[in-house]
Amino acid sequence: MENKKEYKYDIIILGGGPAGLSAAIYAGRAVLKTAIIDTEVTGGQLNKILEIENYPGFPMISGFDLCEKIENHANKFNIDKYIMQNITGIDLNSPVKKIETNEGIFRADSVIIAAGAQPQKLGIPGELELLGRGVSYCAVCDATFFKDKVVTVVGGGNQAVEEAIYLTRFASKVNIIHRRDELRAEKIYQEQAFANPKINFIFDTIVNAINGAEKVESLLIKNVKTGEITEIPTDGIFPFVGYIPNTELFKDQVQLDERGFIKTDPDLSTSCKGVFAAGDIRVTPLRQITVSVADGAIAATSASNYIKEKELEKIIN
Repeated sequence: MENKKEYKYDIIILGGGPAGLSAAIYAGRAVLKTAIIDTEVTGGQLNKILEIENYPGFPMISGFDLCEKIENHANKFNIDKYIMQNITGIDLNSPVKKIETNEGIFRADSVIIAAGAQPQKLGIPGELELLGRGVSYCAVCDATFFKDKVVTVVGGGNQAVEEAIYLTRFASKVNIIHRRDELRAEKIYQEQAFANPKINFIFDTIVNAINGAEKVESLLIKNVKTGEITEIPTDGIFPFVGYIPNTELFKDQVQLDERGFIKTDPDLSTSCKGVFAAGDIRVTPLRQITVSVADGAIAATSASNYIKEKELEKIIN
């Protein structure tokens, strides 16, 4: 078997979304040899957001454009990027951390976990079977397939309402199904949605099943207050009911909460010495791009301080 190439860095950042890229900027400014490893392309969920209205300095910008600007900033510090990597092994507990991928073995004094989160599934019949045939978790990616058709969004938060509004550009009708009697989205999004004649609200309701042979044809829905079960026609369904953290690789090495998010101290250190977490993957009261970017700055600064203290200990000893 061919020996894999080995790499040594001061800091390795796992994930190239806004938290990871922000961490790279701060690590680069600290003149630390830094690499980003990502299982996909850089940008993460940011690439799937059509319009962002709450990032300071940009009254309106697409997720792709914002990602490009942040990445170009990081590129000024000669950050090495290894994208589309399949991580096959990881050791965070040793003094020198080790990440093994299909292409190489990477070692670093400190690791920042910024691997983000992925859309949570509804966990109902038909969801996996009809994925890509009417079931989608990205309106920006798939909206054009539903021109002049009826689609249904599940959820009541910011993302669900924003995506529903976007879908009205293509679909003839957009249902919003929410298990509560009012939306959780910010008022500005609620006002836009309520004013949109293409959007139909179905409150106090959950989806029990997705029906269809070759593609989505209808939904079996249940009113949580009355227990009444009905069937409604739809050509597509977009669940936006939250995220689950990408912590499968780290669950045996850092402490997680009951939902699988990484627990961190105020400096974003984890239960594993020299390992920090940033962005949507950690326990946080708010998951927004601005928070992820701030997390990246804190995590990289903390990692830098950790490395300096480690070097000082070597000198003293």
